[in-house]
Amino acid sequence: MVGYRGDAKTLLAFDLLTEASREHLAGFSIEVAPPGVDPYYLLNNLRFEHPGEHAQDPKEPAFSTINAPLHKFRWVHVPGTVHQGLTPVYGLYTYRVTPRYFDQRGSLKPLDAGLTVELKIEVGRYVSGHVAVGFTRGFTQSQAFVRHFGLQASIKPKDAPLQFDTSVVSGSNAKGDQYTYQQQYEWLGFTARERIFELLQEVFDDGSLTVDVFAYDLNEPDLIALLLGLANVKRARIILDDAALHHSADGTKPEDQFAELFEKATGVRSAEYIKRGKFGRYAHDKVFVVYRDSRPVKVLTGSTNFSVTGLYVNSNHVLVFDDAGVAKAYADVFEQAWTSDVQKAAFANSELATKVFEFGGAGIPKTSITFSPHPEQIATDVLNALIQRVQAEQHVDDGMGSVLFAVMELDAGNKNPVYEALSKLHESRSVFSYGISDNPPGIMLYPVGSATGVLVTGKPINTQLPPPFNQVPNIGGIGHQVHHKFVVCGFNGDDPTVYCGSSNLALVGEQVNGDNLLCIKDAGIAAVFAIEALCLVDHFNFLDSTAKGPKAKGSSKPIANKQQAAVSAGWFLGTDDSWAHKFFDQQDLHCRDRMLFVRTAT
Repeated sequence: MVGYRGDAKTLLAFDLLTEASREHLAGFSIEVAPPGVDPYYLLNNLRFEHPGEHAQDPKEPAFSTINAPLHKFRWVHVPGTVHQGLTPVYGLYTYRVTPRYFDQRGSLKPLDAGLTVELKIEVGRYVSGHVAVGFTRGFTQSQAFVRHFGLQASIKPKDAPLQFDTSVVSGSNAKGDQYTYQQQYEWLGFTARERIFELLQEVFDDGSLTVDVFAYDLNEPDLIALLLGLANVKRARIILDDAALHHSADGTKPEDQFAELFEKATGVRSAEYIKRGKFGRYAHDKVFVVYRDSRPVKVLTGSTNFSVTGLYVNSNHVLVFDDAGVAKAYADVFEQAWTSDVQKAAFANSELATKVFEFGGAGIPKTSITFSPHPEQIATDVLNALIQRVQAEQHVDDGMGSVLFAVMELDAGNKNPVYEALSKLHESRSVFSYGISDNPPGIMLYPVGSATGVLVTGKPINTQLPPPFNQVPNIGGIGHQVHHKFVVCGFNGDDPTVYCGSSNLALVGEQVNGDNLLCIKDAGIAAVFAIEALCLVDHFNFLDSTAKGPKAKGSSKPIANKQQAAVSAGWFLGTDDSWAHKFFDQQDLHCRDRMLFVRTAT
């Protein structure tokens, strides 16, 4: 068994090395032992049709993996999704995985503890050296969200003003437990929210600190309160996008309202502390640059907009570099944009738009950063470097090359070489490709018998799901589900590489948007992003693949409990080992999947 540390989550991968060990395989049971918490078994979404015909632990539900083993050779555990409530403990976790078997009659045998394999791994927010990573949950379209907050949960109050009290009760779940918007936001915003708020709170609490902010969307009420507090003491400057999405002549857009409040808070009715601009199209960065006594010391960047949608609906990431060198690069970019009044030509003609900033050592992994808008040739060169790294994975010596990605769009209506390269990856049989986008040119699933990659849609709102899989909220028109812009190449090979940041990886966007694109070569950070891609693809691949699934019998009224709804729809675990055959078929991607994740880095 191999374990990979993610950001407050763990990827477990396991294997069976002999043919004899695969005969009559019923699946895997996974027990989790957090520090200071009673051990528990992870839950399956399916159970046996007749549990009484199988060995069952009466103290556990029928869906517990001790009673209903998982039919997978890897699993991502996210504490707080089912067990431990909204505030799970972090620390050294112990995972115990046991292969389970059927007898000759197809009945599950009791768990044999002699077959159990144990692994200990640290579970918590990911920090390596002077770099921290954070992710939003992006779980509004999930049963976990419904379990905690109810099927009718709203993301914000109807007709809410720009600033509203997030401590008020928002609703209640199926158990009748009440929750506030703040509790909902803390769960949905996950570690990305924690990173954003703790950095801004640090500035607020320390009078020697100031912050410069690049913002695209800006309407999160509690974040706005902190920024206005900093405006009162003149310790924040903001470059705020003023494209049509964020600016109107009547001043009614949330960003317009914020700009007026911010100016009033500073007491200076001028562009001394806030400027509006859009470069050629968008001021698309999402950045905090922190200064101590006017010297840059820390920076936060990534794909996460400082908005309700960005933090609580979108799947997004942030990175925090606690490093003066990296912070100075972002500070120089901010200053250039500020002094040139956010003009595209002025920035594109500056050295900052043509230079590749290189960092590494002293707690910082080998990292290169580029800032746009670029001249066309520079934009082309930047994206071509990414494409060449992607293509290199198809030529890895042991055939275990991999590319995992989550990008907002793969078909933006323009010729975009990165989009084309990623879209074609699923056709290759020489690389493990696993990707998700909100707008792929087609929905590519994970079919049995195929060795090609996976490209799924992140917008199941376009798909009518049958019960029991209609038990997820429909995000409707409130934004993208997948807002990430990251690509992971060779996550457990000899050149693990992550591309991430705010860039949409589009040729036009690199020429007209204010953006930053990072290339990080680090095994730990690559694994963290790879796990995020796996979570998204697996979740939405499951939803997409059930779109033509069986219809539930009886009433069409949705059943709030996903497992009970599965029973109503006639979805049950099989009682032989046929489910596992695809994981050992060399012509099936499931086989490459199994082999890739049990392999450790070379």
